[in-house]
This record gives sequence, C-alpha cells and structure tokens, in this order.
Amino acid sequence: MAPQISPSILSADFARLAEEAKAVEGADWLHVDVMDNHFVPNLTLGVPVVESLAKATDTPLDCHLMIEAPDRWAPQYVEAGAGSVTFHVEAATAPVRLAREIRAKGARASMALRPATPIEPYEDLLPELDMLLIMTVEPGFGGQAFLDIMLPKIRRTRELISKHGLELWLQVDGGVSASTIERCADAGADVFVAGSAVYGASDPAEAVAALRKQAEAATSKASWLHDH
Repeated sequence: MAPQISPSILSADFARLAEEAKAVEGADWLHVDVMDNHFVPNLTLGVPVVESLAKATDTPLDCHLMIEAPDRWAPQYVEAGAGSVTFHVEAATAPVRLAREIRAKGARASMALRPATPIEPYEDLLPELDMLLIMTVEPGFGGQAFLDIMLPKIRRTRELISKHGLELWLQVDGGVSASTIERCADAGADVFVAGSAVYGASDPAEAVAALRKQAEAATSKASWLHDH
C-alpha cells in the first residue's frame, strides 16, 4: 500500500476549521483528535464538530478517540461521518466487540496503543482491525518531540502483521515531521499523522506532498517490504 498522510487538525486554527480542512485537500485523511480531559489531560472537540467537518470537506475523517468509555462513544463518531475511528485499547472494555461495531456501522476500525503499551498481548486481535495506531508521543498534546524508542515497537508490529498476512494499516502519531517520517516508514509504518509539520508550514498542501514523497522513498527501500 502507498504511504498515506493524515494531517492533524489539532495543530490547525480552530476558528477556521473548514478552511484549514480545505488547505490539505491533497491529504488521504484528516486526523481529528478527540480528547475528554479524563483519558488525557486535555479537552478538544467532539461529535458536533466532527459532524460539521464531515460536511465541510471531501477528505475522509480519521477520528482518534483519546477518551474514556470508547465502547459507548465510538459508534457515534461513525454516525457523525468519520471514515475511520480509533479507540485506545487501554480505555476499551471490549475491544473486539467495539471494532466489530465500528465496522458494522461502515467505518474502518482502528486500535491505538500508548507508548508504554506493548503490542504482543494483542496479536490475536489484529484480524479484527483495519488499522493499528502506535503513539510515538504520550497522547494528550500536540507539538511533542518524537520518541525514537518507539521504532522497535513499530518494527515488531509490522512483523506481526506480515506473519498473519493481514491487510492492516500501521499508523504513527506524534512528532512526525520531515526529520522523522523516513525512520517511521523504514520501521514499517504506512499511515502518518502530522500536525505542526503540516499546519505550521507556510503551505500546508505542499508540506503534505513533501512528507508523502519522503515516506514513499523510504518505503521503497524498506527491508520489511522486500523481505515478504
């Protein structure tokens, strides 16, 4: 699969969200961070804003729920228009049931892991998912520095995906920029969430294109692609 870029509107101007969404129309997804001030120490937007955004852009919405009780709330984000909904395994009560419910409602089901959460205990769940998100910073705030210590975890996750022959996307979120995206792609990621690297640029659309080019170049040389 070709690398995909998912700009994070957490770094956009919240007063101009429709315009900010249009500014990255060349992106594959628009990443929407939902925080409840419980699971993470920050509060952002919720269902009504997702509903409005879905009407304002043709770019599919990739909703990342950093919230408690995702089992209860995640289906509402599909109904609001999200094309992909990510829940945190640390917060979900019944991850398999939730993934199946998200898929049944017509969205892609994705599961996120905080930096300290290992992938190995969840190997058997992977076939239930469309995407797995490895957090490369602690969730809760934009603009954090990329955690290099997550690269081995990305590699191990890619190995598990290959071992089971799954068509599972592997997303990274946190500190992804021109200086880190190639390492992520080389380790096995193929969906890249970029916030300040896109919205902090003078031309967000150009930043998306440049990141995509870097990811494609790194992926074409990556050992994980050629070993299988």
